[in-house]
Amino acid sequence: MDARDSHDPAAAPLMFPEPLREGVILARPNRFIMDVALAEEGAEDARNAALTGEGAEDARNAALTGEDAAGTPGSPPPGDLAPGAPGAAAPGARVVRCHCPAVSRIGGLDLAGRPCLVSDSHNPKRKLPLTVEAFSLDEPAAPAKRWIGINQNASNRYVEHFLRAGALEPIAGRPREVRREVPLGSSRLDFLVDDRLYLEVKTPLVQIQTAVPDYVPRLPEAPFSSTERSLRHLRELAASLSDHERAVILYCLYYRNDGFRFYHGTTYDEVLATVDACRAAGVELWQADFEVTPESIALRRCFPLEEW
Repeated sequence: MDARDSHDPAAAPLMFPEPLREGVILARPNRFIMDVALAEEGAEDARNAALTGEGAEDARNAALTGEDAAGTPGSPPPGDLAPGAPGAAAPGARVVRCHCPAVSRIGGLDLAGRPCLVSDSHNPKRKLPLTVEAFSLDEPAAPAKRWIGINQNASNRYVEHFLRAGALEPIAGRPREVRREVPLGSSRLDFLVDDRLYLEVKTPLVQIQTAVPDYVPRLPEAPFSSTERSLRHLRELAASLSDHERAVILYCLYYRNDGFRFYHGTTYDEVLATVDACRAAGVELWQADFEVTPESIALRRCFPLEEW
Protein backbone atom coordinates (compact mmCIF):
# COMPACT_ATOMS: atom_id res chain seq x y z
CA MET A 1 0.00 0.00 0.00
CA ASP A 2 1.34 3.46 -0.86
CA ALA A 3 0.16 7.08 -0.85
CA ARG A 4 -2.21 6.36 -3.73
CA ASP A 5 -4.22 4.00 -1.52
CA SER A 6 -6.41 6.57 0.22
CA HIS A 7 -8.57 9.46 -0.91
CA ASP A 8 -8.88 12.87 0.69
CA PRO A 9 -10.93 12.24 3.87
CA ALA A 10 -12.09 15.87 3.80
CA ALA A 11 -14.16 15.31 0.65
CA ALA A 12 -17.66 16.63 1.29
CA PRO A 13 -20.55 14.17 0.94
CA LEU A 14 -22.97 14.46 -1.97
CA MET A 15 -26.25 15.57 -0.43
CA PHE A 16 -29.57 14.22 -1.68
CA PRO A 17 -32.09 16.88 -2.81
CA GLU A 18 -34.17 15.88 0.23
CA PRO A 19 -33.72 13.23 2.94
CA LEU A 20 -34.67 9.71 1.91
CA ARG A 21 -37.71 8.16 3.58
CA GLU A 22 -37.40 4.95 5.54
CA GLY A 23 -39.70 2.03 4.85
CA VAL A 24 -39.81 -1.76 4.88
CA ILE A 25 -39.55 -3.96 1.79
CA LEU A 26 -42.56 -6.26 1.47
CA ALA A 27 -41.78 -8.03 -1.80
CA ARG A 28 -39.88 -7.86 -5.09
CA PRO A 29 -42.45 -9.03 -7.68
CA ASN A 30 -39.88 -8.74 -10.47
CA ARG A 31 -36.39 -7.33 -10.85
CA PHE A 32 -37.65 -3.81 -11.61
CA ILE A 33 -40.20 -3.47 -8.79
CA MET A 34 -40.26 -3.51 -5.00
CA ASP A 35 -43.36 -3.16 -2.85
CA VAL A 36 -42.56 -1.04 0.19
CA ALA A 37 -44.46 -0.11 3.35
CA LEU A 38 -43.93 3.56 4.14
CA ALA A 39 -45.14 5.21 7.33
CA GLU A 40 -47.72 7.88 6.56
CA GLU A 41 -45.92 11.22 6.80
CA GLY A 42 -48.19 12.41 9.59
CA ALA A 43 -47.65 9.23 11.55
CA GLU A 44 -43.90 9.42 10.94
CA ASP A 45 -43.80 12.98 12.26
CA ALA A 46 -45.89 11.84 15.20
CA ARG A 47 -43.48 9.05 16.08
CA ASN A 48 -40.54 11.45 15.83
CA ALA A 49 -42.30 13.91 18.11
CA ALA A 50 -43.08 11.15 20.58
CA LEU A 51 -39.45 10.08 20.63
CA THR A 52 -38.29 13.62 21.39
CA GLY A 53 -41.00 14.24 23.97
CA GLU A 54 -42.43 17.14 21.98
CA GLY A 55 -46.22 17.09 21.75
CA ALA A 56 -46.39 13.50 22.99
CA GLU A 57 -50.17 13.51 23.40
CA ASP A 58 -50.77 14.87 19.88
CA ALA A 59 -48.22 12.34 18.58
CA ARG A 60 -50.12 9.41 20.07
CA ASN A 61 -53.43 10.67 18.68
CA ALA A 62 -51.97 11.19 15.18
CA ALA A 63 -50.42 7.75 15.19
CA LEU A 64 -53.74 6.19 16.18
CA THR A 65 -55.60 7.87 13.31
CA GLY A 66 -53.13 6.94 10.51
CA GLU A 67 -55.07 5.80 7.42
CA ASP A 68 -54.27 2.84 5.21
CA ALA A 69 -53.68 4.16 1.67
CA ALA A 70 -53.04 0.78 0.06
CA GLY A 71 -55.77 1.49 -2.48
CA THR A 72 -54.13 4.59 -3.96
CA PRO A 73 -52.96 4.57 -7.62
CA GLY A 74 -49.64 2.81 -8.09
CA SER A 75 -50.01 0.86 -4.85
CA PRO A 76 -50.23 -2.94 -4.80
CA PRO A 77 -53.08 -4.74 -3.06
CA PRO A 78 -52.39 -5.36 0.64
CA GLY A 79 -52.33 -9.16 0.20
CA ASP A 80 -52.91 -11.83 2.82
CA LEU A 81 -49.80 -11.41 4.96
CA ALA A 82 -50.48 -11.44 8.68
CA PRO A 83 -49.57 -8.29 10.65
CA GLY A 84 -46.05 -8.66 12.00
CA ALA A 85 -44.98 -11.14 9.32
CA PRO A 86 -41.65 -10.30 7.58
CA GLY A 87 -43.43 -8.99 4.48
CA ALA A 88 -46.44 -7.43 6.21
CA ALA A 89 -47.11 -3.69 6.43
CA ALA A 90 -47.27 -2.24 9.94
CA PRO A 91 -50.53 -0.62 11.06
CA GLY A 92 -50.76 2.93 9.72
CA ALA A 93 -48.33 2.20 6.88
CA ARG A 94 -48.95 2.95 3.21
CA VAL A 95 -47.99 0.25 0.69
CA VAL A 96 -46.29 1.74 -2.37
CA ARG A 97 -44.91 0.16 -5.52
CA CYS A 98 -41.36 1.46 -6.09
CA HIS A 99 -38.72 1.21 -8.80
CA CYS A 100 -35.86 -1.21 -8.02
CA PRO A 101 -32.64 0.17 -9.61
CA ALA A 102 -30.69 -3.11 -9.29
CA VAL A 103 -31.20 -5.39 -12.28
CA SER A 104 -29.57 -8.49 -10.78
CA ARG A 105 -30.22 -10.50 -7.67
CA ILE A 106 -29.10 -8.66 -4.56
CA GLY A 107 -26.77 -10.91 -2.62
CA GLY A 108 -29.04 -13.88 -3.22
CA LEU A 109 -31.15 -12.54 -0.33
CA ASP A 110 -34.88 -12.51 0.28
CA LEU A 111 -35.30 -8.84 1.17
CA ALA A 112 -38.89 -9.05 2.46
CA GLY A 113 -38.91 -7.45 5.89
CA ARG A 114 -35.70 -5.50 5.35
CA PRO A 115 -35.63 -1.78 6.15
CA CYS A 116 -35.04 0.41 3.11
CA LEU A 117 -34.50 4.02 2.06
CA VAL A 118 -36.69 5.50 -0.68
CA SER A 119 -36.25 8.60 -2.84
CA ASP A 120 -39.03 10.55 -4.53
CA SER A 121 -38.51 11.91 -8.04
CA HIS A 122 -41.58 14.17 -7.70
CA ASN A 123 -42.12 13.41 -11.38
CA PRO A 124 -45.82 12.70 -12.07
CA LYS A 125 -44.94 11.38 -15.54
CA ARG A 126 -43.00 8.46 -14.10
CA LYS A 127 -45.01 5.27 -13.67
CA LEU A 128 -43.08 4.60 -10.43
CA PRO A 129 -41.98 7.98 -8.99
CA LEU A 130 -40.34 6.37 -5.93
CA THR A 131 -37.02 4.48 -6.03
CA VAL A 132 -35.52 2.14 -3.43
CA GLU A 133 -31.99 3.50 -2.89
CA ALA A 134 -30.71 1.21 -0.13
CA PHE A 135 -31.63 -1.54 2.30
CA SER A 136 -30.30 -2.63 5.69
CA LEU A 137 -29.45 -6.00 7.18
CA ASP A 138 -30.39 -4.57 10.59
CA GLU A 139 -33.79 -5.16 12.13
CA PRO A 140 -36.48 -2.54 11.33
CA ALA A 141 -36.52 -1.38 14.96
CA ALA A 142 -32.75 -0.85 15.15
CA PRO A 143 -32.09 2.81 16.05
CA ALA A 144 -28.92 3.31 13.96
CA LYS A 145 -28.95 1.26 10.79
CA ARG A 146 -26.12 0.60 8.37
CA TRP A 147 -27.30 0.92 4.79
CA ILE A 148 -26.35 -0.97 1.61
CA GLY A 149 -26.79 1.17 -1.50
CA ILE A 150 -28.32 -0.57 -4.55
CA ASN A 151 -28.84 2.22 -7.09
CA GLN A 152 -26.66 0.96 -9.93
CA ASN A 153 -28.23 3.55 -12.25
CA ALA A 154 -26.93 6.42 -10.10
CA SER A 155 -23.43 5.05 -9.52
CA ASN A 156 -21.89 6.92 -12.49
CA ARG A 157 -23.43 10.16 -11.27
CA TYR A 158 -21.90 9.68 -7.82
CA VAL A 159 -18.50 8.79 -9.26
CA GLU A 160 -18.57 11.82 -11.58
CA HIS A 161 -19.32 14.10 -8.63
CA PHE A 162 -16.33 12.82 -6.65
CA LEU A 163 -14.11 12.79 -9.73
CA ARG A 164 -14.80 16.46 -10.41
CA ALA A 165 -14.33 17.28 -6.71
CA GLY A 166 -10.86 15.71 -6.80
CA ALA A 167 -11.86 13.16 -4.15
CA LEU A 168 -10.70 10.28 -6.39
CA GLU A 169 -7.28 11.88 -6.73
CA PRO A 170 -5.44 8.57 -6.08
CA ILE A 171 -6.98 7.28 -9.32
CA ALA A 172 -7.50 10.32 -11.54
CA GLY A 173 -5.68 13.25 -9.96
CA ARG A 174 -7.63 16.51 -10.17
CA PRO A 175 -9.25 16.33 -13.62
CA ARG A 176 -9.57 19.25 -15.99
CA GLU A 177 -11.94 17.38 -18.32
CA VAL A 178 -14.32 14.50 -17.61
CA ARG A 179 -16.24 13.02 -20.56
CA ARG A 180 -19.13 10.57 -20.16
CA GLU A 181 -20.15 7.57 -22.30
CA VAL A 182 -17.08 7.54 -24.55
CA PRO A 183 -17.00 5.06 -27.50
CA LEU A 184 -14.27 2.45 -27.33
CA GLY A 185 -14.31 -0.51 -29.72
CA SER A 186 -17.85 -1.90 -29.72
CA SER A 187 -18.60 -0.45 -26.28
CA ARG A 188 -19.26 2.87 -24.64
CA LEU A 189 -17.15 3.25 -21.52
CA ASP A 190 -18.23 5.36 -18.59
CA PHE A 191 -15.51 8.05 -18.46
CA LEU A 192 -12.53 9.45 -20.32
CA VAL A 193 -10.55 11.68 -17.96
CA ASP A 194 -8.22 14.33 -19.41
CA ASP A 195 -7.96 12.25 -22.61
CA ARG A 196 -5.50 9.92 -20.86
CA LEU A 197 -7.50 7.68 -18.51
CA TYR A 198 -10.39 5.39 -19.41
CA LEU A 199 -12.49 4.65 -16.33
CA GLU A 200 -15.22 2.00 -16.23
CA VAL A 201 -17.53 1.83 -13.19
CA LYS A 202 -18.99 -1.40 -11.83
CA THR A 203 -21.46 -1.70 -8.94
CA PRO A 204 -21.55 -5.42 -8.08
CA LEU A 205 -24.57 -6.67 -6.14
CA VAL A 206 -24.88 -10.33 -7.09
CA GLN A 207 -23.09 -11.09 -3.85
CA ILE A 208 -22.90 -8.87 -0.76
CA GLN A 209 -19.37 -8.61 0.63
CA THR A 210 -20.30 -8.50 4.30
CA ALA A 211 -21.64 -10.82 6.99
CA VAL A 212 -25.35 -11.60 6.60
CA PRO A 213 -27.28 -12.23 9.85
CA ASP A 214 -28.97 -15.61 10.25
CA TYR A 215 -32.41 -14.00 10.42
CA VAL A 216 -32.12 -12.78 6.78
CA PRO A 217 -33.35 -15.62 4.51
CA ARG A 218 -31.58 -16.53 1.30
CA LEU A 219 -33.17 -17.27 -2.05
CA PRO A 220 -32.63 -20.64 -3.74
CA GLU A 221 -29.29 -20.79 -5.53
CA ALA A 222 -29.41 -19.88 -9.20
CA PRO A 223 -26.46 -20.03 -11.63
CA PHE A 224 -25.13 -16.64 -12.71
CA SER A 225 -23.09 -16.33 -15.89
CA SER A 226 -23.92 -12.84 -17.21
CA THR A 227 -20.32 -11.67 -17.54
CA GLU A 228 -19.92 -11.17 -21.29
CA ARG A 229 -20.28 -7.37 -21.13
CA SER A 230 -17.80 -7.04 -18.27
CA LEU A 231 -15.24 -9.22 -20.00
CA ARG A 232 -15.62 -7.23 -23.23
CA HIS A 233 -14.98 -4.01 -21.30
CA LEU A 234 -11.87 -5.51 -19.73
CA ARG A 235 -10.46 -6.54 -23.10
CA GLU A 236 -11.23 -3.18 -24.71
CA LEU A 237 -9.66 -1.34 -21.79
CA ALA A 238 -6.50 -3.40 -22.25
CA ALA A 239 -6.49 -2.55 -25.98
CA SER A 240 -6.90 1.16 -25.19
CA LEU A 241 -3.47 1.24 -23.52
CA SER A 242 -1.82 1.34 -26.93
CA ASP A 243 -2.74 5.03 -27.23
CA HIS A 244 -3.81 6.06 -23.70
CA GLU A 245 -1.77 6.22 -20.54
CA ARG A 246 -4.06 4.34 -18.17
CA ALA A 247 -7.21 2.20 -17.98
CA VAL A 248 -9.08 1.54 -14.73
CA ILE A 249 -12.06 -0.54 -13.65
CA LEU A 250 -13.53 0.88 -10.45
CA TYR A 251 -15.66 -1.44 -8.31
CA CYS A 252 -18.01 0.68 -6.20
CA LEU A 253 -19.46 -0.74 -2.99
CA TYR A 254 -22.03 1.40 -1.19
CA TYR A 255 -21.65 -0.18 2.24
CA ARG A 256 -19.12 -1.28 4.83
CA ASN A 257 -17.59 -4.44 3.38
CA ASP A 258 -14.98 -7.17 3.64
CA GLY A 259 -13.39 -6.35 0.27
CA PHE A 260 -14.52 -7.04 -3.30
CA ARG A 261 -14.30 -10.59 -4.63
CA PHE A 262 -15.47 -11.87 -8.02
CA TYR A 263 -18.61 -13.97 -7.88
CA HIS A 264 -18.05 -17.73 -8.12
CA GLY A 265 -20.47 -18.21 -11.02
CA THR A 266 -20.38 -20.60 -13.93
CA THR A 267 -17.78 -18.45 -15.78
CA TYR A 268 -15.52 -17.85 -12.77
CA ASP A 269 -12.41 -19.43 -14.32
CA GLU A 270 -12.86 -17.47 -17.56
CA VAL A 271 -13.32 -14.24 -15.60
CA LEU A 272 -10.15 -14.75 -13.56
CA ALA A 273 -8.12 -15.67 -16.66
CA THR A 274 -9.32 -12.52 -18.45
CA VAL A 275 -8.67 -10.33 -15.41
CA ASP A 276 -5.14 -11.69 -15.02
CA ALA A 277 -4.38 -11.15 -18.73
CA CYS A 278 -5.74 -7.59 -18.70
CA ARG A 279 -3.86 -6.71 -15.51
CA ALA A 280 -0.69 -8.01 -17.11
CA ALA A 281 -1.42 -5.64 -20.03
CA GLY A 282 -1.72 -2.73 -17.58
CA VAL A 283 -5.43 -2.45 -16.70
CA GLU A 284 -5.80 -1.34 -13.08
CA LEU A 285 -8.47 -2.66 -10.70
CA TRP A 286 -9.59 -0.33 -7.91
CA GLN A 287 -12.24 -0.40 -5.22
CA ALA A 288 -14.15 2.62 -3.87
CA ASP A 289 -16.16 2.39 -0.66
CA PHE A 290 -19.11 4.73 -0.10
CA GLU A 291 -21.43 5.27 2.83
CA VAL A 292 -25.17 5.83 2.33
CA THR A 293 -27.25 7.73 4.89
CA PRO A 294 -30.76 9.17 4.54
CA GLU A 295 -29.14 12.54 3.83
CA SER A 296 -26.13 11.84 1.62
CA ILE A 297 -23.58 9.66 -0.17
CA ALA A 298 -20.03 9.89 1.17
CA LEU A 299 -16.83 8.51 -0.33
CA ARG A 300 -14.89 6.81 2.47
CA ARG A 301 -11.83 5.37 0.72
CA CYS A 302 -10.43 4.03 -2.54
CA PHE A 303 -7.57 1.62 -3.04
CA PRO A 304 -6.06 -0.70 -5.68
CA LEU A 305 -7.27 -4.30 -5.61
CA GLU A 306 -4.53 -6.81 -4.96
CA GLU A 307 -6.79 -9.85 -4.43
CA TRP A 308 -10.09 -10.82 -6.05
